[in-house]
Amino acid sequence: MPSLIATPTTIPVPGGKVIEEHVGRVNTGTEAVSIAHMKAPAGWSEPFQAPAFDEYTLVLAGTVLVDHDGGTLEVAAGQCVLTRAGERVRYSCGPAGAEYVAVCLPAFAPDTVNRDDD
Repeated sequence: MPSLIATPTTIPVPGGKVIEEHVGRVNTGTEAVSIAHMKAPAGWSEPFQAPAFDEYTLVLAGTVLVDHDGGTLEVAAGQCVLTRAGERVRYSCGPAGAEYVAVCLPAFAPDTVNRDDD
């Protein structure tokens, strides 16, 4: 039988980004996958990281920038990017901010994101 997930859990993070987790370790206790709706303000960025999970990022509005060893990828609204587990990346957004959906396999956890100490 289908299960309704009526509301997400808002996860506080620094820098003004809002994370609303619909599926994952916090909202549903799911370890296999996490699905979160993100809203990042203009100029937002986070430190480099080498997560222990694959992450699919579907941009709904604005632009997400993904810095990696080969340069920077600009991901516009309507586009999606896949970053693979162990890949060193840094996410930020363009001057208009960004709204996107992140799907992580296995589910995101703070101790598996492996952020640099910036």
